[in-house]
Amino acid sequence: MDAVTPAVLVLPGPLSREALPRLCAEVRALLDATGAGVVVCDAAGVGPPGLAAVDVLARMQLTALRCGGRIRLRDPDPALRALIGLVGLRFEVEGETEQREPPLGVQEAVEPGDAAV
Repeated sequence: MDAVTPAVLVLPGPLSREALPRLCAEVRALLDATGAGVVVCDAAGVGPPGLAAVDVLARMQLTALRCGGRIRLRDPDPALRALIGLVGLRFEVEGETEQREPPLGVQEAVEPGDAAV
């Protein structure tokens, strides 16, 4: 694996808080080993989503951010994606274009001689 190829971590199903320390340690180790800055988390086998799964994913993302990286989800169940969005979290999902904030408002031109406001 080279420095630009992200490592893949296959998530077990169902995700539980008991697995959290091991999963966070794996995220740290993969980020250190690859240098890619991204760990792809294969979420196909996570099973029925619940708040415990969302909590585990959020804490894995926090661990990755503290290590200077991030996680990217691969093949998450649509219900899991909906639940993640419902609680206000955003994860990068493999195969989707990155969503960016729209540009802010219209910039006004300043004419010479206009009074300062």
